[in-house]
Amino acid sequence: MVAADARAAAPGSTVFADQETAAPAAGVTGTIDLPDLPIPAGVALDSGVVPARPFSMAGASAIDRDRARQCLTAAIYYEAASEPDAGQQAVAQVILNRARHPAFPGTVCGVVYQGSEHAGCQFSFACDGAMARVPARAAWVRAARAAGMALAGYVYAPVGLATHYHTYAVTPAWNRSLVMTDVVGAHFFHRWKGYWGTSAAFNQRYVGGEPVPGPHREIQPLAPPTPEMIAAAGAAAVAAASAGETTAVTPSVPVAVAKASPMPSKPAAAVVTDMLPPESQILDRWKDSGKPLK
Repeated sequence: MVAADARAAAPGSTVFADQETAAPAAGVTGTIDLPDLPIPAGVALDSGVVPARPFSMAGASAIDRDRARQCLTAAIYYEAASEPDAGQQAVAQVILNRARHPAFPGTVCGVVYQGSEHAGCQFSFACDGAMARVPARAAWVRAARAAGMALAGYVYAPVGLATHYHTYAVTPAWNRSLVMTDVVGAHFFHRWKGYWGTSAAFNQRYVGGEPVPGPHREIQPLAPPTPEMIAAAGAAAVAAASAGETTAVTPSVPVAVAKASPMPSKPAAAVVTDMLPPESQILDRWKDSGKPLK
């Protein structure tokens, strides 16, 4: 599942988010539509399969190392648990290739769980409920071993600069627009054509800042104003104008959908009870009646 979030210099910044396409099925990467760029002078067009450079986490904190290992292990397990060692190493290589490409997040966890914040996961396991199943211990340990090797600098050269893959069972729409680099286990591996598939394009340096492992918190979309909201705002404006009011009426605008928190109830005003007798209800001219005559 190919990460579709393009990053600029700062980790997490999106450049091509509008062109993001989620994974269409299990075992297939999502993709992203990148603009065609001319090959810069001095940059050789890679005509064959060029091995990626070793991934480096030099200077990374212990937290970043641990989170990256957890995320990469999860991706290998859910994407390639039944694959041979070479198949797991190839999947790991694709993930690390994306982490070094400016079209993707610059962290391992960012790549693995990209798109999960809006249910458009680039790796289907992060959105389809697969993670609700408890992993098999032996298979998880095996995936962790492949993840550790890749993060330590091991390069699975046969897939080269591949950033996409799919299984025999599914042929994604992007299949014909990319260059296949290898077939490993049950997966076909591909890289981009042109500049984006050259070694020069994989220039994103790892700077750490791994997010918490797991799908990202969902971001609710903005809710556009409904016809009822627009009509109500218009009616309020007309009523205010008819009454000669000068107070501006603010029209409804899109707001983030969120669960409304109950407002705290306003405490009732304290009831003051005095001990004085009630006020007399007798008219003034009858107040002296009943008194003895002097």
